[in-house]
Amino acid sequence: MLKERNQDSMKKEILITGFGGQGIVMAGRILGQAASLEDHHESTFVQSYGPESRGGACSAQVIISNQVIHYPYISRPDILICMSQAGYEKFINTIKPDGMLLVEQDLINPRNAEVEIFSIPATRMAEESGNKMMANIIMLGFLTAVTEVVSLDAALKTVTRLVPEGTEEKNIQAFNKGWDYGRATLKGREKKAAGQTGAIS
Repeated sequence: MLKERNQDSMKKEILITGFGGQGIVMAGRILGQAASLEDHHESTFVQSYGPESRGGACSAQVIISNQVIHYPYISRPDILICMSQAGYEKFINTIKPDGMLLVEQDLINPRNAEVEIFSIPATRMAEESGNKMMANIIMLGFLTAVTEVVSLDAALKTVTRLVPEGTEEKNIQAFNKGWDYGRATLKGREKKAAGQTGAIS
């Protein structure tokens, strides 16, 4: 798991990429506000759209720090979240060597990735829940669980505040699906690592 290496100086640069209509920008906005308004860190949020808003490439850049952020743009993310193959191809070579890659496993073939990878079928999970448009919230829950860049409480409060009125409960359920999947993934890796250590000793 990606932990702060120096508690006195924490800074995480997060890039979320996909295509218009996936809620990429909303996910970035929720993440940034959770960090600043709820966890009381410094944060910046920058969004970028391609030629078409729906179906075109888009991305969201979020920086979270416990110190003043002087420049809001990211060139080398610590955490890269990809929800489209095109976004993956565009940004995979920018991730830091010790960074973390999170992918939508049904849409991404993470070839040539030489970093730690976490995958989740967020779109399929959203479809099974009855609303494909909530894949971004499922991914956000997954991100919160495996990276801990924001606290669970901060993320939940911000999801509730920013999603459209009347959809709060469904979005919280979607977030929790992603969170639970992330925690289960981490536990599975811990058990596997413990088993490997036992086999060696």
